[in-house]
Amino acid sequence: MAGVILYCRAGFENDTANEIQQKAAEIDIYGFVKLNANSGYVQYQCYNPEDAFRLIKQLPLDELVFARQFFAYSQHLQDLDPADRIGPVIEASMSFPGCGELRVEYPDTTEGRELSRFCKKFTVPLRQALRKTSQLSDKLNVYVPVMHVFFVDGRNAYVGYSFSNNNSPLPLGIMRLKFPNEAPSRSTLKLEEAIHVFLDKEEQELRFKSGMNAVDLGACPGGWTYQLVKRGLFVQAVDNGAMAESLMESGQVKHFEEDGFKFRPKKKNVHWLVCDMIEKPDKVARLMARWLRDGDCKEAIFNLKLPMKRRFESYQQAVKIIHDELQGKDPVRYRLKAKHLYHDREEITLHLRAL
Repeated sequence: MAGVILYCRAGFENDTANEIQQKAAEIDIYGFVKLNANSGYVQYQCYNPEDAFRLIKQLPLDELVFARQFFAYSQHLQDLDPADRIGPVIEASMSFPGCGELRVEYPDTTEGRELSRFCKKFTVPLRQALRKTSQLSDKLNVYVPVMHVFFVDGRNAYVGYSFSNNNSPLPLGIMRLKFPNEAPSRSTLKLEEAIHVFLDKEEQELRFKSGMNAVDLGACPGGWTYQLVKRGLFVQAVDNGAMAESLMESGQVKHFEEDGFKFRPKKKNVHWLVCDMIEKPDKVARLMARWLRDGDCKEAIFNLKLPMKRRFESYQQAVKIIHDELQGKDPVRYRLKAKHLYHDREEITLHLRAL
């Protein structure tokens, strides 16, 4: 393998590059990055070609904040003949282990999405050809590697594979959700996606039980509160703005017209704290950590609005603040995860949990 391709949101290539370089170095893998602004992907070229295989095996995808998907590639196919794109792909993948799934994909950009119809049509004959050469199993097999063909345009593609236990099962690494008409704002999709990303189905059932208590800081008009209410939680919605009447009529919401940075619950019976306030990331990170440290919540899902420049560095600073707050005089064991979700824009979403 020559290197690794990482999918990301267009405009976040530098952040993805900075992160993969740091994470790779932590496991003694070194290389350099190639990227184009607003391309929707990053190429990490390993100095030792064999390290690409080791990187996608040893580095968990869910530890990367800005990457949606990754795979190790063997070749960058250039100037493909439109009359025969299948032949070069088969040749490039001859050294791969047997794969159980084929994904033909493209960057999540305006230009890239123009390739979606071509990729769907190309998948069928390529799959048939790969099965004839026994490079692809006759039926879907989720226990063996996944083959990737990533078209940058109609004539250029990267060919490689990922491990089925360390990749995103979603097309392009994107979770697409349907906006519920009864929700008061589209921001509701951020929290819904976060819940699916950070908790598996069993964890959701255990930790979003009907009757639990939650606090939503910066709640109005109630996009995030809606997700909690529909799961049966009782919510203290904190915001000087107005809440949607439909939520207030549920009987599960109590509205506090207060400053979200000053509010604290009167009882220590809050399980979930959620927060989507527009404020400096350091300030929000410190607030979330103090709620957990003081026992005012057990888990928190919150957004950090990152500056357009130095996003990765800003995230690292927020992580340090959380660590310092929770590892002070009376240390609190905790787990922290973060992801730049599909429904996020200039922010990232974090899940903080006391252990």
